[in-house]
Amino acid sequence: MRVIYDRETDTMTVILTDAPVAESDEDKPGVILDYDDSGNLISLEILDASRRVMLPSQIEYQVVPSAP
Repeated sequence: MRVIYDRETDTMTVILTDAPVAESDEDKPGVILDYDDSGNLISLEILDASRRVMLPSQIEYQVVPSAP
């Protein structure tokens, strides 16, 4: 998984898997979902990210421990 923040365009892209985009859908205003040819979600793009994401230039990543 990769997260890219482009300050120039103020967009944040979360790439879940590297695959060609077959279809894009703006499900909610400012949030674009990209799908592969099998209908799997492969990435999402957040427009005007600085207004929608707290500190878009910083990322916190956490793995939740498995239950015993």
